[in-house]
Amino acid sequence: MRGLIRLEKRIDFPVWFPFFAVFISLVTGLVFSAIIFALKGVNPLIVLGGIFSGSFGSLYGLKETLGKAIPLMLIGTGLTLPFMAKFWNIGAEGQLVVGAAASAGFALFVGQSLPAYILFPLMFLCAFIAGAIWAVIPVVLKNSFGVSEVISTLMLNYIAFELVTMLVVGPWRGATQQGYPYSDDLPEAARLYLFPYTRISPLMLFIALIIVVTAWFALYRSRLGYEIRVTGESRDAARYAGIHTSLVLLFSMAFSGGLAGVAGLGEITAIHHHLAMPSVISAGYGFTGIIVAWLARRNPLLVPLTAFFFAGILVGGDAIQISVGLPASTVSVFNGIILLSLLIADFILTYRLVPVKKTKTEKEK
Repeated sequence: MRGLIRLEKRIDFPVWFPFFAVFISLVTGLVFSAIIFALKGVNPLIVLGGIFSGSFGSLYGLKETLGKAIPLMLIGTGLTLPFMAKFWNIGAEGQLVVGAAASAGFALFVGQSLPAYILFPLMFLCAFIAGAIWAVIPVVLKNSFGVSEVISTLMLNYIAFELVTMLVVGPWRGATQQGYPYSDDLPEAARLYLFPYTRISPLMLFIALIIVVTAWFALYRSRLGYEIRVTGESRDAARYAGIHTSLVLLFSMAFSGGLAGVAGLGEITAIHHHLAMPSVISAGYGFTGIIVAWLARRNPLLVPLTAFFFAGILVGGDAIQISVGLPASTVSVFNGIILLSLLIADFILTYRLVPVKKTKTEKEK
């Protein structure tokens, strides 16, 4: 039995169509979220209003939102490269905590006596390399054994979490932390300056913005970026054109994982000042960064906007936990619905439904 419709790849569409598709998808996602909130017995207008007023409706909320937007900018920008190459990195969360652990370990056990201008660049390098190594493992598994990167990057998150947990409850537990699962505090030279009464590190903000611009030039104004985009369009065509797709994927994932590691460094040097349990270091930045990169349509220049938006949702989620009493998982559900709606928008932008016309023979039957 033949179907009545078939999928056909879109060749082109009007300039306004992507914005329209994303807008409709977001509205649909908000409507579904409102239904779920209503089913839990709370007024959806109060919840949705609380999310946005808690993050964007006051100076305190804006400062908190910008502080959470910095790691999301780094992770979201990094994810645009492998996503453009159609390599699905779901492991930024693990790459973040691995980067945090590597930089903390260097500061605690190697660089205690180093001045800040030497110590911090070396910590930066450790965080980047650790995140990059963690990220290229799935590429090796994919190329060598055909293991799906979705499964391997996801599983590596759990391995990274268990490793860091083992460190902070075991050999790295601080002698000065009264039994709490933290490492000793980082030396003063490894702590970043914050704007007064905020969680905003001017240095990390500057680095994140520089990375955004650099990634855009790398992706759209360099040969490597061209190879990444061709690999994403068709790996067979890329190989036929002489592009070494394995190296392209290795670089893309190393860049992505390295930036996630740097985001982890920012969290421990600017906010916590010691290595802690993974769930304390990251407020789900790795997973939220996926939505950030996707909503930005894999364009690094749009990542700061989407990072700020989703940082607002994280901050607003904290606000509604207090004001409405909803559990923290509510925000995760909300994020998941928004991601699903964006995936549908991407599907609509990629394909269109075409009615199947019956042939003369079929009509006679």
